[in-house]
Amino acid sequence: MSSTAVPSTTPARPHHLPAAGLAVVVAALLAGLPGLLGDVGALAAVLVLQLALVLSWVLATGVQGFAAALTVGTAAAVAADLALLLPARPVLGGLLAVLGVGFLALVLQQMVRFPRPDLVDSLAGSAVLLTAVTALGAVLLLERSGEGPLVVTGLVIGAALVVGHLTDAVLPRPQLAPGVPRGLTGMVLAVLAGAATAWAVRDVAELGMLRALLAGAVLAGVVALAGVAGSYLAVETTAEGRVDALSPWAPTVVQVLLPVAACAPVALGVLTVL
Repeated sequence: MSSTAVPSTTPARPHHLPAAGLAVVVAALLAGLPGLLGDVGALAAVLVLQLALVLSWVLATGVQGFAAALTVGTAAAVAADLALLLPARPVLGGLLAVLGVGFLALVLQQMVRFPRPDLVDSLAGSAVLLTAVTALGAVLLLERSGEGPLVVTGLVIGAALVVGHLTDAVLPRPQLAPGVPRGLTGMVLAVLAGAATAWAVRDVAELGMLRALLAGAVLAGVVALAGVAGSYLAVETTAEGRVDALSPWAPTVVQVLLPVAACAPVALGVLTVL
């Protein structure tokens, strides 16, 4: 992806309001579907998020080799889920094999296409996608540890995303990145919202008050930081004309699901330790 400077004229509300709405849907999937359908619901939620991320990422970033990139991304999503579902005692380290084989597949996919414009950019973008899609599989381990941790994670993610986007829709100050309507105020309020949400639902995961506040703040902090990266990507890809009439939703999906992917393995570690 190009590092060209992004203009600072991106309207804040069109950038944030659709993302806030989508964040509500994502939180409902993570917190509600596993509670209704158990393991099947968790798998359905994870697969929906993984496949949505694969399609939106390929469309938004302009990765070369569209069909092949979709195939590799989808195969990585399925492989990551199977690596955590099939073993009797799955561990997060089981995803390392998926990452290793997936990276080799990405290199092969980029090398066999000819001509090879934007080879390095496409390989880098595909590697980020592979990592994010695989990381989303950690949600399945959260669900296996009990319904409570996944409910807390889904609600904290939703609260942090919604509060951060709504705040930045009206007050993206002090600006965190040139050309991106994200501010420090929104990040701070997102972390506070995540901590408050975890505290409010602490009994679901049998967390104490201090542990719930700590877990919520850590998870919301990860979501807020990754959200800035997602917004930067959304602004950059739109400014460079990569998003056309067929995929106006792609940057919005990326800027919501990228923080979810970053948060999933962190949530597994934090809630397991606490």
